[in-house]
Parts: sequence; structure tokens; C-alpha cells
Amino acid sequence: MLYDITRTITSRLAVWPGDAAYVAAPQMSLAAGESVNLTSLTFSPHTGAHADAYYHYESDGAHPAGMPLEAYIGPARVISVTKRDGALVPADFAPGALANVERLLIHSHVSDLPDDQFAETFPYLSEALIAYLAAQGTRLIGLDSPSVDAFDSKDLPCHHALKAHKMVNLECLYLRGVPDGDYELVALPLKLDAACGSPVRAILRELG
Repeated sequence: MLYDITRTITSRLAVWPGDAAYVAAPQMSLAAGESVNLTSLTFSPHTGAHADAYYHYESDGAHPAGMPLEAYIGPARVISVTKRDGALVPADFAPGALANVERLLIHSHVSDLPDDQFAETFPYLSEALIAYLAAQGTRLIGLDSPSVDAFDSKDLPCHHALKAHKMVNLECLYLRGVPDGDYELVALPLKLDAACGSPVRAILRELG
């Protein structure tokens, strides 16, 4: 069984305040007698489920085309948390829940919000949690929250900590209805140059 853990990108989909909303503009139309329907798209690379590129927060960081593809595909564990706001630390997870997890996907109340509602209150990562996971070889951390740092953070310590540990992240996943457990994750970023992130079509496949 497959779980699609991405929200549909539409003009109604909430984006980070001040970021570019999704616009699909027709350039050619079958209804107008032209040979094809052709659209141009305008939207932020952080629209919906997306992968941050290191360039998003470090000027010498990789663009999406240079991010490590192998990090975005492979075994993953979905774990739900009850914390609705604030930094997540190892103690917020059940004993043993984080053991041997290559890719961690954190499911919070944010997945229950409607597509057009932006969550300004959400759980986010901590440097302690990132260091704990990095020490056991975790390669990716994904959240349904819109950021791995607090909404009002300017220095983005968790973004920088992820890069320092050679880890990657996904944000704005849609984990509603996905049971906690182990899966195969596929969430490849587009091969974009000169961009700060990339939308992904993230899916989970049941194991066995």
C-alpha cells in the first residue's frame, strides 16, 4: 500500500507568510482553438511538501541539484508526537522509538489542519534532537510543520545543525491517516539549479 504524504498544490494552499502563492497561468488553450493546453507556473520552491536545499540558509550551500539524492529514498519511520508547540527533544519520544531510524518523519497536529490554514504554532526540532539522531546515523528528518526551527527564528540553529551533521530535511509533509511505523520513503527533490529548495512528491510504501 502507498501513502501519498503531500498536499495538492493549488492556489488555496497556505504558504509561509509573505511567500509567493501558487499561480498556474494559461499560455495556450485547446478551448481557444490552439493545439495544446500550456500553462506557466509561479510558486515558491517551499510550497507544500518540500526539501530545503542547503543554499536556503547558507550562501555557499548546495542547490537542490546538488543535494544527496540517496538521503531522500529508503527506510523511514513515522512517529506521532503530542507536543503542539516548541522544540522537540529526545525525551518527547517513547523509549527506544528513535533507535536505528535512518529517516524520521514526525507527525503532529499540523497534518489535521485544512490546506488553506497556515500553522504559526507547531513543534519543531532542537539541536539536541538533531545531535542525538546524527550520532546513530539518521540521514533525514521530515516534519508536517512548516519549519524545522521556530516560526520567529532568525538565526535558524536547527537548519544549520542539519547541514553540519550532513543531514537533510523535509517540511510541510501531510501525515494524516498514516499509522506510526516503518516504511520506505521516496521524496526526491527536482534537479533545480540556483534555487533554495524544491517541491517533492513524497510517498510512503508499506514494507513486506
